[in-house]
Amino acid sequence: MDEPRFLALALKNPVNIAILDELRRLALPDAWLVSGCLVQTVWNVLTGRAVDHGIADYDIFYFDPDTSWDAEDAVIRQLQARLDHLGVRIETRNQARVHLWYPAKHALPYPPLSCSTDGIDRFLTQNTQVGVRRTHDGYEVYAPHGFDDVARLIARPNPGSNFSATNYAVKAQRWKSLWPEVTVIAAE
Repeated sequence: MDEPRFLALALKNPVNIAILDELRRLALPDAWLVSGCLVQTVWNVLTGRAVDHGIADYDIFYFDPDTSWDAEDAVIRQLQARLDHLGVRIETRNQARVHLWYPAKHALPYPPLSCSTDGIDRFLTQNTQVGVRRTHDGYEVYAPHGFDDVARLIARPNPGSNFSATNYAVKAQRWKSLWPEVTVIAAE
């Protein structure tokens, strides 16, 4: 699968389009729609399911050097208010402040990031390391591992300092229950 095909399939979900359009309007710094909502939409199209089947939430990353909780909370509330009509769960996170809460929540290291794509690089699975954002003339896609695993419905661990085999197993089990066609590569 190439980038244009991935994008065409991911944009079959009207919620993805609505979120991307709103992010463009708001002009949040370094804002991306990321991860499962994109990949799972593609899986749903490829397997003939409803485009929103199994999508638990829609993740938005942005990068603002203001790492205060108040600043992030204001963005979360603004986006929720503007996207509430979609009737989906939106998870918005300022990637500049993840290192402040991640170690306490997950008991794993998480050095500071320098941009939103650094956060994508640290995802638990390689197949979900993808982000999309609107540009003035279309879309930009970030996918450091490409789209082969997405196209072949493969869940592959992304080893790194914040990798958790336990969290990976939970995620992979959920995916396998929703998309039985998924091949899960075991964590080493």
